[in-house]
Amino acid sequence: MIHLDTNFLIQSLIPGNSCAIRLHQWLSTNKEVEICTIVWSEFRCGPIGPSELVLARQIFPSCVPFLTEDAERSADLFNRTGRRSRSLADCQIASIALRRNTGLATVNTNDFKIFQRYGLQLM
Repeated sequence: MIHLDTNFLIQSLIPGNSCAIRLHQWLSTNKEVEICTIVWSEFRCGPIGPSELVLARQIFPSCVPFLTEDAERSADLFNRTGRRSRSLADCQIASIALRRNTGLATVNTNDFKIFQRYGLQLM
């Protein structure tokens, strides 16, 4: 199973983009691909057009919820990784991927490398 970060989702909606090609390959080989409510919220902040919104909703008709255990783990990750400014959403996304035991597909690997020591697998 593969969990997408927001930047990967955005890039995957651009035809011909390397992320779009990877997503198409995963979906065509029946890989399970998911996004969470945190990613959906960031994605909806835009800027996105109506066609991107429709396409994303077709690919991902539902989102993995952010649970209490995710809130606890993300706060722990935030504190353990230096309380970096503007990193809470990354901690939240990482905590969901860890709970779901999925790899995380992201364009910003530098933002998520810090979580690998806690078991996060980057795609």
